[in-house]
Amino acid sequence: MLRCKRSFGSWFALAALIALAAASATSVAQDKPNDAVVPVPRDGNWMKRHDSFNERVKKGNVDLLLIGDSITQGWEGSGKAAWEKYYTPRNAVNLGIGGDRTQHVLWRLDNGNIEGLAPKAAVLMIGTNNSGTNSSAQIAEGVEAIVKKLRTKLPKTKILVLAIFPRGADANDAKRKINIGANEKIAKLADGEMVHYLDISGKFLNEDGTLSKEVMPDLLHLNEKSYATWATAIEPKVKELMGEK
Repeated sequence: MLRCKRSFGSWFALAALIALAAASATSVAQDKPNDAVVPVPRDGNWMKRHDSFNERVKKGNVDLLLIGDSITQGWEGSGKAAWEKYYTPRNAVNLGIGGDRTQHVLWRLDNGNIEGLAPKAAVLMIGTNNSGTNSSAQIAEGVEAIVKKLRTKLPKTKILVLAIFPRGADANDAKRKINIGANEKIAKLADGEMVHYLDISGKFLNEDGTLSKEVMPDLLHLNEKSYATWATAIEPKVKELMGEK
């Protein structure tokens, strides 16, 4: 019996050590720098597209910016018709690059994409590519860093921050959950004057919260009809921010 007591004591001590180690590991993870706020570039075709943005903005005549990842870049593909209808007449520039995360957008903003500009408005939607490696809070911090940079570099530009679009088949999708958590924090960036927030997720979802492949064929990227839905959903706010009657 005495031997059993010593054995129980040893196991208790071991369990305590394991719990302490786990707590330390969690603490280290929480203390790890948030890479979503550290500007970094990418290479290859990414840099070529980035450089093409810089060449375009040097020409001036930019009243509206749309900033983001492949979902924004898609205005040049599936969204082309809607772009020509809503944004070409507004001298809009597409600053979307497929695969971009918040840290890549931050680097681009520091390296020519908005140099010398004074657009009336900018529409930002970024963060879904961070959902595989970053927490909701980290993604929100990345978006906040972008908004602060835009406010600093484009002080007269009104910013429309869009909630990260839904992804995955339903609300149980792990990355969608992270994006929803990020959106809850991103919403707080709005000041009602220079920074505005809009969540149009409901425009893409069924009543039960599911996402159809008829809306987003791969449950992430939009088709032609969905780009038209996007443009229509934000049109009243875009008109407002651009000072249009």
